[in-house]
Amino acid sequence: MGMKKYAAEAIGTFWLTFAGCGSAVIAAGFPQVGIGLVGVAFAFGLSVVTMAYAIGHISGCHLNPAVTVGLAAGGRFPAGQILPYVIAQVVGAVVAAWLLYVIASGAPGFDVSKGFASNGYDAHSPGQYSMMVCFLTEVVMTMMFLFIIMGATHGRAPAGFAPLAIGLALVMIHLVSIPVTNTSVNPARSTGPALFVGGWALSQLWLFWVAPLIGGALGGVVYRWLSEEPAGVVAGVKTA
Repeated sequence: MGMKKYAAEAIGTFWLTFAGCGSAVIAAGFPQVGIGLVGVAFAFGLSVVTMAYAIGHISGCHLNPAVTVGLAAGGRFPAGQILPYVIAQVVGAVVAAWLLYVIASGAPGFDVSKGFASNGYDAHSPGQYSMMVCFLTEVVMTMMFLFIIMGATHGRAPAGFAPLAIGLALVMIHLVSIPVTNTSVNPARSTGPALFVGGWALSQLWLFWVAPLIGGALGGVVYRWLSEEPAGVVAGVKTA
């Protein structure tokens, strides 16, 4: 089952990165019918909702190194499985970014240096926000994301509604923070596009690993403190 879990995480993170970043690169500013910031926010949220129902029972549907680390910090995921989950997530995100690059580059005037849905701070923040503000935003947004995930997947939460709560939380996070950092809260999602943009995107990528991982761990720890009772591992089916 181990390989199936990792494959599920790779496929799920591929979908999140391709659908979410693809909505920003291809559809957000399309003349007259572009989906804009709100559409991009919903694309990211819907990618999580759809994959949570599709692979939640296989791998737990983390799709995000910060979620994996946060769940482990909250006592809801085995620490020994963090590294293979993260590797699978990054692989899925990089493949998604490659496919998105292939598709987007088919349009006249495509220029990957314009950002390609990468995350950034200072001059590369959509709203020119400073590094410290971007760092704080990513920590807080990821912390709240993990807090909601921990609660929505708790044994006492209404059954079957976790994907909706988690997906809508991601929509809300994007609605607030796209102008600040272009919204990461997910190191894998940030890594894929950054590899194709290069330069500034790679030099600033550290923030979109460090801040979400800190935020994820904080969210997991805080929720564990609030609700100490056992509530099930978020890892899909049991490994044989």
